[in-house]
Amino acid sequence: MKKTLLFAAGVIGALLILTVLVAWPREEKIASSGPAATAPSAENIARGAYLAKAGDCMACHTVRGGAPYAGGRTIDTPFGRLVAPNITADRATGIGAWSADDFWRALHNGKSRDGRLLYPAFPYTSYTKITRADADALYAFMQTVPAQHAPNQEHGLRFPYNQQIMLAGWRLLYFKPGVYTPIQNQSAQWNRGAYLVEGPGHCVACHSSRNPLGASDKGLSGGMIHTLGWYAPSLTSDQEAGLGSWDVAEISALLKTGVSQRATVFGPMAEVVQKSLQHLTDDDVAAMAVYLKALPAQPGAPLDVASGPQVERVIELGKKLYETHCIDCHGGDGKGMAPHYPPLAGNRALTMRESVNPVRIVLNGGFAPATAGNPRPYGMPPYGQVLNDAEVAAVVTYLRASWGNKAPPVTPSEVNRYRSVPLD
Repeated sequence: MKKTLLFAAGVIGALLILTVLVAWPREEKIASSGPAATAPSAENIARGAYLAKAGDCMACHTVRGGAPYAGGRTIDTPFGRLVAPNITADRATGIGAWSADDFWRALHNGKSRDGRLLYPAFPYTSYTKITRADADALYAFMQTVPAQHAPNQEHGLRFPYNQQIMLAGWRLLYFKPGVYTPIQNQSAQWNRGAYLVEGPGHCVACHSSRNPLGASDKGLSGGMIHTLGWYAPSLTSDQEAGLGSWDVAEISALLKTGVSQRATVFGPMAEVVQKSLQHLTDDDVAAMAVYLKALPAQPGAPLDVASGPQVERVIELGKKLYETHCIDCHGGDGKGMAPHYPPLAGNRALTMRESVNPVRIVLNGGFAPATAGNPRPYGMPPYGQVLNDAEVAAVVTYLRASWGNKAPPVTPSEVNRYRSVPLD
């Protein structure tokens, strides 16, 4: 009996390995249009630099205070630590020796120059939608990035996630290479927005939940960014950041400047606006706004709002603290003074199921990005050193239960969980 079980296990294991090996190549080849497409011409370099901004490539491939694109920034995941590589033009430690085909292979197929499978923390699951022409322009730009001799560091992934065969199995389940295909019954503007959001912008990398194997789960339906300790809201649910009721101009203003009459961006999104979106053309930002506004609305699950004497006592404490620390800017009616002081009444950032974002803003302060369209943004001071966990919980609970807002109360333990989380 024991021999039979061992034999069966061996057969199953061999079949699994064979399946993975068959799927391993899984590569789509699209040739460049010719040497002119990757030549270091002013036009190609400018186009590539623009795409690097659209993809916010520097965000992951540059450590704070370090040389641009020289790598070294760490990304902590549930599977271990990843370290972004050097992608400067250094031939020994960067990508200076790569060909345009090598670059395309990484971007589109998720494979390195040597054939090694890349981890999807590098969002090739989105970048695969980038056209070959755009990839070639991006390559031309990257070859002009000043070379930095910075050897790549080893990842710190746990077994078995550090095995290439496991990554091959993941790709078999969750990755299919393919350039974005325009939807024929949609406008050119909508398709341009879809291309930017789904491809270079890789918005799904943050605004999506993840399954146990780390794959994006449900489109742009929102999810925790566990590597940063923030919640990226759903872009399809009107209970969160769904934009169906917004004007295109309002969405464009938020993406381009970080502020609008209806909301202000904070946390990781502030960095995205500052480092990436503000540098896009007005036409491209408007295209993204058109696409995001048109996303099919998904109903959110009803929130179970607690009540009772204990909750009322917490809300009363929160009201007193609000009147002491917050009322001068946000007003007794919670309407604020947009865009400088965001409205709190009807603010969906406060009424989502996840309370982490308002908790972190009260603890650490809220800072909109400095952009060309909003060069001197107003900021909210941190109160983490002024209020204890119970007091922060009371203030956020009050905000979530006032001026028509209806969301569950926040507990001191929830506040304490994020008190020591790094800002980035």
